[in-house]
This record gives sequence, C-alpha cells and structure tokens, in this order.
Amino acid sequence: MLVKVFGSAVFGIEATTITIEVNIDKGIGYHLVGLPDKAVSESSYRISAALNNNNYKLPGKKIIINMAPADIRKEGAAYDLSLAIGILAASNQIQSKNIEDYIIMGELSLDGSLQPIKGALPIAIKAREEGFKHFILPKENAKEAAIVNDLEILGVENILEVIHHFNDEKKIEPTIIDTRAEFYKNLDFPEFDFSDVKGQESIKRCMEIAAAGGHNIILIGPPGAGKTMLAKRLPSILPPMTLREALETTKIHSVVGKTKDNGLMVQRPFRSPHHTISDVALVGGGQYPQPGEISLSHNGVLFLDELPEFKRTVLEVMRQPLEDREVTISRARFTVTYPSSFMLVASMNPSPSGFFNDPNSPMTSSPQEMQRYLSKISGPLLDRIDIHIEVTPVPFDKLSEERKGESSVEIRKRVTAAREIQTERFAAYENLHYNAQMQVKQIRTFCKLSEESKTLLKTAMEKLNLSARAYDRILKVARTIADLANSKEISPDHIAEAIQYRSLDREGWLG
Repeated sequence: MLVKVFGSAVFGIEATTITIEVNIDKGIGYHLVGLPDKAVSESSYRISAALNNNNYKLPGKKIIINMAPADIRKEGAAYDLSLAIGILAASNQIQSKNIEDYIIMGELSLDGSLQPIKGALPIAIKAREEGFKHFILPKENAKEAAIVNDLEILGVENILEVIHHFNDEKKIEPTIIDTRAEFYKNLDFPEFDFSDVKGQESIKRCMEIAAAGGHNIILIGPPGAGKTMLAKRLPSILPPMTLREALETTKIHSVVGKTKDNGLMVQRPFRSPHHTISDVALVGGGQYPQPGEISLSHNGVLFLDELPEFKRTVLEVMRQPLEDREVTISRARFTVTYPSSFMLVASMNPSPSGFFNDPNSPMTSSPQEMQRYLSKISGPLLDRIDIHIEVTPVPFDKLSEERKGESSVEIRKRVTAAREIQTERFAAYENLHYNAQMQVKQIRTFCKLSEESKTLLKTAMEKLNLSARAYDRILKVARTIADLANSKEISPDHIAEAIQYRSLDREGWLG
C-alpha cells in the first residue's frame, strides 16, 4: 500500500515542503531514498524501538520510503515522526483519512516521546501558505508554531497521542495563541535600565544618538570604565519592535532552536560573543549552513567586547554584512541568505595596558605595542562605525550619588520620536527606515549643509585626514542629531557634535 505524508525542510530561514512516500509490499527490507543524511538514515532504529515500546511494530515486509524532492538534502532527526506515521498508515495500523492535510514533524526517543525540533515557525508559515490545515509537532514547539494563524497547531508529547488522534480514539487539543496579545503583553520589560548608570552623561548622549539613527558605535576606555554596562542597556532605549520585526527575529532564532518559552520574541536581541569566536560562528555557515551571531542579532544589538582581541580575519568577514545588512552563504548545490540588520556596539581599551593617556596610571605601552594592538582593527572596518567615543572612569562623588539617572523609558521616547521623523522621511524607500541605512544618494538629498557647516566640515576633514566614508558617517550622525532636536536643517552645532564622535580618527590613535 502506498501512503503520502508531508514534512518540511528549512533552508536559510525559509521552509520547503517534503513529500514522504511510503510503500509497503511483499518481501523484506527497509529502503530509504531521497538524499537523506546520516541522522535520517538512522531513523529506522529509533522508529522500531519507539513502536515496539508502545505495542506497535514495523511490518515484516519490504518498506520503500522516498523523500521528495530528491535533489534536496534531508537533514536531522526531525523526520522520525512523519516517517513513523507514514509506515503505520501504509501498514493499516492507523487510519490514513485526511492525512494529506497534515504537516508532521518530530524527533523520536526510543520510548516514543518526542524531542523538540528546529525551525517550527518557518515550517508553520510555509504550511499555511501551501494550504495545509494541521501541523503536528512536539509540544515544546507548539507555542512558537501557534504564532501563525489559520493553521491548527497540535502539540504532542508521545507518538501514541498521534496514533490515537488518527484512529479517532482521542483527539489532540490544538494550541491557540493570540499573537498580538502576546506581543503587546511582553513588549515593555527591558532587563537593564539607564537609570542604574551613574554619571557618564556624555556617553548616554552618544548612546541615544546611536539608538535614534541606528548607528554603529565603538566605546574606548580603560578597564572598569563601564563600557559593558552601557552596551547592555542600549536595547532598552531602542524603539519597541514592530510585530513584523518580532516575527522576522523569531524565524531566525527558530532555525537554530533558540526561541523563548512564549514563542514570539518581543525584546530586541542582544548578542555578545566571546573574542575566540570563529568567522563561521560569527557570520554563519558550516557544512549545513546555520545563522551566525550577526544574524541572531538581526533587529537588535551585536556587542563585541575587547574588539582588538578578535581575530582580524573574523572582523574582516563582517565588513560586507555591515554594509548590505544581509549575509549570503554559497555552497556548490545551493545558496542561502540570512538577514543581518543589526547595530554593532564594540568596546576596546585605548592600549594593551588599558591606560593610555591616563595621568593617574604608571602603566604605559611602547609605540610598537600600541601599533601592534591597534593594527588588529582595519581602517575600512572602523570607517563602518559611525560613532567613536571615549569612556572615562566615573569619579567617586558620582558613584556615591543617591539620585538615579534618567530612565531608559524617557530616553526611548526621544529616540522613538526621532525614528518617526526618519520613517516619514524615508516613506518612499522600500528598505530604508533610519539614518544609518542611507546610501550616498539619500545622503546628498537629506543632508544638505549651509556654507558655514560646509566650511566647518571641510576644516575637520583636512585636519583629521578623514576618508570619504568617514565624511558620509559624519553627515549621517549630524542628521540624527538634528532629528533629535526636531530640526529640519543640519546646523553647524550638529556638525560640530558629530565630528567629536570620531575619536579614532584623531592624531595619536592610529598613527
């Protein structure tokens, strides 16, 4: 008897429906074809044990299973449940009526219980697009998949529940989530708040500008100055995620199995990889490509602490994604693209000892040590960072103050107002939402300067020997400062402040 059941494969952040044809005929043997990997090929052992432990069995006949399309590689153990149900249906151990309306996915344990799968959200989205009515999957993934409406999500803990469901003995209760209610319920609970930061008013101002325009920023200061503490609080002042951004972000995290308990991610991600990370782990890739840290930071913040400690090759592969806001991974048989629109926040010590230019510290570094330390960061990478700012240690009298600083909620209001101005400005552009995304054409259109501002910027360019890309960065930052001030024009004051935020361009830093 021939039966067709349906599963799904995830490539990049999109799913492809897989048709699993199970044919049982006279003879003996188990043959699985259709380009399965090792984990899929080993499924027969898990299925046999799971069925035996639940008083069912593999039929003692010739079982031929084809997974189509045959040119797509099938990876992982998530096909166990769909293969098992196909075998039971083809051997008449369960009823197969309406089975073509289901997408079935799940990894089997030997006792028949189900382990969670990766990519439940993109699979559910594809299932709805292709007209499937039901999606059976492990209970741990049910909330994530239930984000998708117009698709019945059936979360199960054991293969017996699926068998009873198809035999009309006991129907599985669908998982239902009000996506919008879940989204708004968990929207405004940032873990860290700027009210905890003592002093550092100029740095908070920089962080506000960076958040308002989506600008990349690097913090330069000695150990203990508060660079990491400030970086961790940046997501709390970014505008709340839209429902579209939340779904986009959840899809990426779903692919690597890192979604939260409530399914939908509503807080902007904050990723902080260790400096020993490889280039593949950072940008994504591998034999079977997976998203890297830059894609897991999509719509959020990527924090690289102690930037010069990262391998130079790792930092260099990040240059193109910073410009294109997506990363493409090519293999011989296929190409996948992951979105990577993130804010880069980096921190570094000003020297190997960490106390360059500090009059209170006897620790010094030789010019050769300084050059070796700073040369790990290439000029082109620094040019892609809009704001460079020095962070100095907070004096004791500020640390001991009882009064709390301005809260993230208040700062976020100004940031959101500035972003709304930018949204209106770029309404005619499809993939342009905030100032940091402007290309040369938009910069020339929206960042026009008066003669006084031009003269000021020209002087700075000549004295600091800035590149053309740094020139564009200054204009973008100045445009954001003007937006925060609700000013249509970029004034000389806005240009002067933006120039201050190019610390690493000054003489004495990079030679």
